[in-house]
Amino acid sequence: MARVKRGVTSHAKHKKVLKQAKGFYGRRKNTIRAAKAAVDRSKQYAYRDRKVNKRNFRALWIQRINAAVREHGLTYGRFIDGLTKAGIEVDRKVLSDMAIHETEAFGALVAASKKALDYLKDAGTKNEFEAVVK
Repeated sequence: MARVKRGVTSHAKHKKVLKQAKGFYGRRKNTIRAAKAAVDRSKQYAYRDRKVNKRNFRALWIQRINAAVREHGLTYGRFIDGLTKAGIEVDRKVLSDMAIHETEAFGALVAASKKALDYLKDAGTKNEFEAVVK
């Protein structure tokens, strides 16, 4: 049986890693040991930050919705509570976009949310309701 030399496969693996390390600084771009460590770490960061990115965008949408809703005299939490009680299911990305680009439609959603929160008028004193819905 003939001897198998493994230079071809390891060269291909090294080439693949070095291609992924392109643009890195110093030895990390051309020394296989440093490049492999740097590429592994970069993949970990990429995996983690894909989730962080989703978190950051959700927080941004919530901030935008909160700012827009406060112009109508509600808080973000009460607005979402009202939408839920009204049976309106719109995600925060769409709500944020509506608040920026379609203010009339967003105003209609705020009105529907306020209407769904009317039960708070009967819940306690008039001042408690006014504190919630202006």
